[in-house]
Amino acid sequence: MTKSKVISTEDILSTLCHSVTGVLSSASGNGISYSAMVQKITRTCMRPDIGCFVLFDGGFTGLVVTNFTAQAAMEIYHDYMRNMGMPEDEIAQSHLSDDVANVLGELMNQIVGDFTSKVRDQLHTSITQNQPKMMAINKQVQISVDTTMDRPQARRVTFTTAKQNIFYLELAMDKTEFIKLHDFDISEAVDPDDIIENEAKQKAEKQKASSQADDADDADDDFMAELGL
Repeated sequence: MTKSKVISTEDILSTLCHSVTGVLSSASGNGISYSAMVQKITRTCMRPDIGCFVLFDGGFTGLVVTNFTAQAAMEIYHDYMRNMGMPEDEIAQSHLSDDVANVLGELMNQIVGDFTSKVRDQLHTSITQNQPKMMAINKQVQISVDTTMDRPQARRVTFTTAKQNIFYLELAMDKTEFIKLHDFDISEAVDPDDIIENEAKQKAEKQKASSQADDADDADDDFMAELGL
């Protein structure tokens, strides 16, 4: 008899951390890393300077909170906007700007979307999330989910940007374990951007091949004309 594999809260947290680093590194064009050490905490809080929270429900219930310092928020925001080709005079210079909150909120939405997709593929369960709420704050605000969580667990992870600015992710969820009864294949995630890029590349290659064929035909015609044929 084979031993069943158990997936714990820390494994789910690790999946979430991979979604954070993957989405933010791709969006900003710079590496985002996280600490190998995770903190056990008793409650989740939104902290200055920019905080965001999102609830999810379904296969398990939980809450994700991200807390950015002004420096970390502006670094990620600026890198993202420059990566998108925005001119400098159209990029906000204060973390209190609505544009900064909107961009970070959209990135958080992408992170949680990537996380829910991984949960579906890796754990064979489904969770849904609400729209992330991102806001600039100057005081600590305690955030908690409703009492449907029987044995809540809370964790905090430290993330570091390319310029060594710090931000934090906090996860609160039911104490739960997923037990793998038998092996199964995890389907490879499909990135729509990759599909579009590959199709554009294939189209460009076809156009190039067609252009080369036309040039070869024109050269043959010119050669035959020189022979008087």
